[in-house]
Amino acid sequence: MRVLVFGASGYIGTHLVPRLTAAGHQVRASSRNADVLRARAWPGVEVVVADAHDEASLDAALEGIEVAYYLVHSMAAGEDFARLDRDAARHFRRAAANAGVERIIYLGGLQPGGERSEHLSSRAETGDILRDGVIPVTEIRAGIIVGAGSAAFEVIRDLALHLRVMTTPRWVRSRTQPIALDDLLTYLVRLLETPATAGRTYDVGGPEVLSYEAMMRQFAEVNGRKVTIIPLPILSPRISSYWLDLVTAVPRNVAKPLIDGLKHDLLADDTSIRALIPIPLHTYREAVVAAIEAERTQAVPARWTEGALRYRAGRTDVAFHSKRATASADSTATPEALWSVVAGVGGKNGWYAFNTLWRLRGIADRALGGTGMRRGRRHPTEVRVGDAIDWWRVAGVEPRRRLSLVAEMKLPGSAVLEFEVSERPEGGSRLKTTGYFHPAGVFGLLYWIPLIPVHGALFGRMTRAMVRRAEQVGRD
Repeated sequence: MRVLVFGASGYIGTHLVPRLTAAGHQVRASSRNADVLRARAWPGVEVVVADAHDEASLDAALEGIEVAYYLVHSMAAGEDFARLDRDAARHFRRAAANAGVERIIYLGGLQPGGERSEHLSSRAETGDILRDGVIPVTEIRAGIIVGAGSAAFEVIRDLALHLRVMTTPRWVRSRTQPIALDDLLTYLVRLLETPATAGRTYDVGGPEVLSYEAMMRQFAEVNGRKVTIIPLPILSPRISSYWLDLVTAVPRNVAKPLIDGLKHDLLADDTSIRALIPIPLHTYREAVVAAIEAERTQAVPARWTEGALRYRAGRTDVAFHSKRATASADSTATPEALWSVVAGVGGKNGWYAFNTLWRLRGIADRALGGTGMRRGRRHPTEVRVGDAIDWWRVAGVEPRRRLSLVAEMKLPGSAVLEFEVSERPEGGSRLKTTGYFHPAGVFGLLYWIPLIPVHGALFGRMTRAMVRRAEQVGRD
């Protein structure tokens, strides 16, 4: 079938697209950022730019599509996410009807029996808005998804692997039915192939009912750890979200609505869908083992990708999510001249700004048993994957476009430095410098926070100096 995955750059979409192509479907993947999708290098997948808040962009994305997966939400946008979700659903519903789409498959969230959080209410409301049209909608409601990158999974990872003793709110005793990522993807693909599911809503869950406390304990055990959990009634969900911001790397605007939804039991009545799609379900422990193994065996991307194990120093205990600092500058130089400066960074060429600070950091690393800056460069102007540049290792090279470096210094986490060169429509070029840091627990976060102003000044001055050097290269 001709299928659109709307929100293909998100957590579920990223995993669903290759599953659909493997099943023989013609897949079109959409995102607000086409570069993110092209970096996935999915063979045979058409990539389009589309934004649910820009109705004009939806027509091309939906043209000729038979079935559309709706996988977008605005939870990361902050407190206004519910309104944004409503507007997005209305725009998509109208555009899909105009394009003659035959069916929409929507991934929502399990609903509690009583009071609902704003996040869960928004997920239910999105389904209602999509159904308030002429196109049959299949809604599948899931709770915690057990897979690397899932927000709840990453909260549990950070807590279970880095806190031996933790005080927690009462919601850790709430119960749910965590579902393995692989099982959820199987359901989503099979729904497409089961016409009887059109116009229906289904709950899905794993084979076990577990508390969040039990999930943290099992996660720790799988990784050879042990945790002591002390629930305290005085910790509200709001206080918990602030606390999680201090001890985990999951973004607060994602963690807060997630935590707000954990006050109640979230149980699935999956009798109906299991009658139609009777698949074997994985236990929580099996799903955790599979998620960690999938991280270890994934292909190495040519550029930084959120959660890629290569950019987390190969350590599954380092946070999936990153902290980051970014600087950019425009240049009158050609992209080729700017790339020549980027490709020559480090070694005897230096780092273009704060070179004394770089050397002092290298001395500190040597004192801690690291490599420091003694390795220099293999070649003064050429770079290739695997090259050492001072305490960095080249992880990816896209000539005249992007250079990705992974730190091999002593750190409570993993650091990545990425330079991106682009051509400006009005002429000249632009350089964007981004530093990513994946912390390893509380110590990693404590390392990063004091350096936020330092990184801002460092990357800003370095980027501007590289642009000036490129302009001088052009004149020479």
